[in-house]
Amino acid sequence: MNAKIIENVKEFFLEVKTEIKKVTFPTKDETLGTTAVVLVLVSLATIYLWVIDVALSEIIAKILP
Repeated sequence: MNAKIIENVKEFFLEVKTEIKKVTFPTKDETLGTTAVVLVLVSLATIYLWVIDVALSEIIAKILP
């Protein structure tokens, strides 16, 4: 039983080694580009939600004096 477990672990790590060779990591420019896109979209979403929050707060303040 222990021999089978050890063999399975060895096989797993050999497969991991094979798969990791297939991985392509992004270049520095790709990473910077996608980071910029994420920051812009998060900023836009933040501004949008802030505007909605302020608008709804004003509406509720007028309804409930």
